[in-house]
Amino acid sequence: MTADLPVLEIRNLHKSYGALEVLKGVNITAPAGHVVSMIGSSGSGKSTLLRCANLLEDSQQGDVIFCGEPVIWKGQGAHRHPGDRRQTIRIRTNLSMVFQQFNLWAHMTILENVMEAPVTVLKRNRAEVEAAARAYLDKVGIGDKADAYPAQLSGGQQQRAAIARALAMEPKALLFDEPTSALDPELEQEVVRVIKALAEEGRTMVIVTHDMRLAADVSDHVVFLHKGVIEEEGPPEAVFGNPQSERLRGFLGAGRAA
Repeated sequence: MTADLPVLEIRNLHKSYGALEVLKGVNITAPAGHVVSMIGSSGSGKSTLLRCANLLEDSQQGDVIFCGEPVIWKGQGAHRHPGDRRQTIRIRTNLSMVFQQFNLWAHMTILENVMEAPVTVLKRNRAEVEAAARAYLDKVGIGDKADAYPAQLSGGQQQRAAIARALAMEPKALLFDEPTSALDPELEQEVVRVIKALAEEGRTMVIVTHDMRLAADVSDHVVFLHKGVIEEEGPPEAVFGNPQSERLRGFLGAGRAA
């Protein structure tokens, strides 16, 4: 991968569930080392776009390009799906996803959760993976919880464990799907601090968030989605400081009023 190729590029993406068109030709680019945040009301298509980018959902039209490599598709329209299993696995392992509801395995310790994918999917040396996993748990501030089980942790600690698990794959980019929306405000700040630290390290991230302050603080580029189309986008100081569209002004005004 050359330095000038984006880690992730989405071109003219369309996604429908039956008659419901959720994405109507969306374009997103995430250059290496940049943070792209997606904001918008519930149902605007933000999370669906993230899942299509990671090939967890099939899209009906458009291109998903990872480090200059277009996804190979088979079929058309409603029958379209990724056509190269090895490519799909490679892309998914390099675009680590952090979900709203943590998705930790309840029967495994936190350390085992972080180690599982690098050992089983990437076939890495177990001792090396354990050392790296402990370092990532330290990095997110829960190194002392390595031997605990998810149920013994707060929501903020579980989400930080999920971030450590994503980092353990050593991905090209991190995808965050509403990483703080299931948390109380106090616990939310624990996770926000970790995301800000990752941004300062220069990690490539695409973040779907309801937290406008987080989007303003960490993003290089902010995208406002409305009913499946990009209504407005630009640097955070423009999107938040001088919104051009009436819909974006209304959305931001409603957030401030809340």
